Amino acid sequence: MPQRQNAEHQSRSSIPHVPIGEALGQSEIFLEFKERLSRVARVDRPVLLIGERGTGKELAVSKLHYLSSRWQGPLVALNCAALSPTLIESELFGHEEGAFTGAIKRRKGRFEAADGGTLFLDEVGNIPVEVQEKILRVVEYGSFEQVGSSEPIQVDVRIIGATNADLPGMIGEGQFKRDLLDRLSFEVLFLPPLRQRSGDILLLANHFAARMAFELEWQEVPEFTEEAIAALEEHSWPGNVRELKNVVERAVYLSDSAQITDIVFDPFQSPFGSGPAPEEAKSKAQSSEETRAERVLEKPLSEAVKELEIRFLSGALKEAKYNQKKAARLLGLTYHQFRGLYRKYRSEI
Repeated sequence: MPQRQNAEHQSRSSIPHVPIGEALGQSEIFLEFKERLSRVARVDRPVLLIGERGTGKELAVSKLHYLSSRWQGPLVALNCAALSPTLIESELFGHEEGAFTGAIKRRKGRFEAADGGTLFLDEVGNIPVEVQEKILRVVEYGSFEQVGSSEPIQVDVRIIGATNADLPGMIGEGQFKRDLLDRLSFEVLFLPPLRQRSGDILLLANHFAARMAFELEWQEVPEFTEEAIAALEEHSWPGNVRELKNVVERAVYLSDSAQITDIVFDPFQSPFGSGPAPEEAKSKAQSSEETRAERVLEKPLSEAVKELEIRFLSGALKEAKYNQKKAARLLGLTYHQFRGLYRKYRSEI
């Protein structure tokens, strides 16, 4: 009960809305996604957005809403993963005074707040099955009852759901209702991950760098060096656009000039390293070298050389914080020699 009362107090003051923004991109796969999104925006039906974290689901929702006939109505959001199952029903449908401990007055839920507009349900796969029943009723009949009330409330709401969960698979496990999935999936849009958006990485990086420079009141526009551009374009970006924004802003903030050279992908990598005490480390190193020598003799020479080259490349890149020119210098190679080796073993580093 205290948890419910506390969450009630925190969310009573305002209903979260989705920020307005514009997604940038010029790659073919991204432009195709935008075209499909613009087409379905004008059709007053539910839409499901499927995408990895950081791919820009909130921006897609904003565009869906503001290109629709509901653009003058409210755009209300609920992150279903941020609430306990016992709180989601109250947040969606509201409650009457005295419905539970801490319900000191009647409160609107997200459906009522979004009347005439759009309701964005992020992480829709986290909604409990019993609450899915009530959502299905709203989708089919446009009515619901608040928690603690039997009086029906009529609403006109368009639902946009977002998730990276396997909703069809959840049906088979009894965690998601097939009827609701059928109603919510008039159109299913897959947001392209950044690693598939060839050509967009540098465009977005320049955009985020310019914004950060403006925030820092720089007089010059930042420019990435050739090595920095290569590092950005070769990274896999598991955190997608959100990760790119953090990496670029950090690089601009740490740079002493408008020439951005150093790219730090992992801010948690300790500059001091870690390991045992010196004597213990020396003993372990000797033992490790002996074991490694024995293992090398068990392999063909070409295979042993390959492993050594990969290990040296990987170690130099980490030491140079993925600045390839610095890594080449650490290895005593020219930049072109380093690039040749890197291309050779890129998939294994």
